[in-house]
Amino acid sequence: MSIIHLKQSKALERQIDDFLDTVSRASLVFRNGIREYLDGEIAAFEATIGEISRMENRADDLRHDIETQLYTHSLIPEIRGDVLGLLENMDTVINAEKKTLLQFSVEMPQVPGEFAKDYLALADVSVAAAEAVVTAVRAFFHDFNMVKNSLHKVYFHEKEADKISDRLKRRIFSSGLDLSRKIHLRYFALHVETISDHAEDVADRLGISTIKRGF
Repeated sequence: MSIIHLKQSKALERQIDDFLDTVSRASLVFRNGIREYLDGEIAAFEATIGEISRMENRADDLRHDIETQLYTHSLIPEIRGDVLGLLENMDTVINAEKKTLLQFSVEMPQVPGEFAKDYLALADVSVAAAEAVVTAVRAFFHDFNMVKNSLHKVYFHEKEADKISDRLKRRIFSSGLDLSRKIHLRYFALHVETISDHAEDVADRLGISTIKRGF
């Protein structure tokens, strides 16, 4: 059972699904980008930045089209603000993923092999949080009974990201690296961890929207 009804516009329903699909695919591309960088596959990594940039542009276009439809055709006025707020928050996830990869490209941090596995694990769990929140938002439109279950997964993965990030930063600062390099590596751990933080922000907003609807 859906929490809202989009039967008035199948085109709108398809666009929302397309938007969520784009955010989900971008998270997988982000994870590949981190792996490529850590493996030294710089040419592939730079191509991945181009790919996620195109996805971000598509997500922006879809969000603007959805906004136009909602206002032009006066669709779901009782929940329009919640829908637009959710989509805007989802947009911050894909934006953060692109910005993080760009920062790797610009600053080219030298990640010692002993830390590479932790960075990849952090990327994995941050992406898991992003994928869980996409599932939760999709449930908001199609099957509200699944929203709470998906939100639980978002919060679980966000806490795991905190744990991995904390462990990684402690390992970095207990190493024999120069302080400047330690700070640089910590900075990029924070960047990767931020993806799960943005997913948590979306989950918080979604939880409030769901409660407002009485579920």
